[in-house]
Amino acid sequence: MNESTSPPPEFSPESPPPSDAPAALTDTPIPTDPQSVAEFEAALSVSKILIVDDNQQNLELLQAYLEVLPCQILTATNGLEALAVVEQVKPDVILLDIMMPRMSGFEVCKKLKADPETRWIPIIMVTALNELGDIERGVESGTDDFLTKPVNKLELITRVRSLLRIRHLKGEVARTREYIKRVEEQRSDSGSSEGAAD
Repeated sequence: MNESTSPPPEFSPESPPPSDAPAALTDTPIPTDPQSVAEFEAALSVSKILIVDDNQQNLELLQAYLEVLPCQILTATNGLEALAVVEQVKPDVILLDIMMPRMSGFEVCKKLKADPETRWIPIIMVTALNELGDIERGVESGTDDFLTKPVNKLELITRVRSLLRIRHLKGEVARTREYIKRVEEQRSDSGSSEGAAD
């Protein structure tokens, strides 16, 4: 879509959240103790956010909103390009427009959630659609959250941080489980060796 025919951006930093917008599915509190805050901020600095939108103005505006976060921002202008980026990079959060040519956001979300390698990636659908059927279709596709256009900057940042926080916590849990597993294996090996010595 060229600049001369592009519609005006569908976002506004001052837009209040719509009264009928779906409640956030990720109301995870941001950590407050110093150690957790430091760990989370360190995790943010290596996090990657993928923004997918076929409207260049909307893409640039969302990117500008998210520049306050110390994350790497990636972009894609259609569903097929988004899938290619995900395959190469594995972003930590995806902001996904629904109405796109060639492949809709619903289709992209469904493909990513059906793949064991990418189903863990949190997806926020960014949409001007507000019909109940569209929301249900998004949920069925596997989306983790919704943002309704015009997007409120504070709401956007809050939800992205929340999903990144969840991603960080899941990583900590996975590492803890792996550590416990290794300790148990070492104890088992040690017990077997002692039994053989007796």
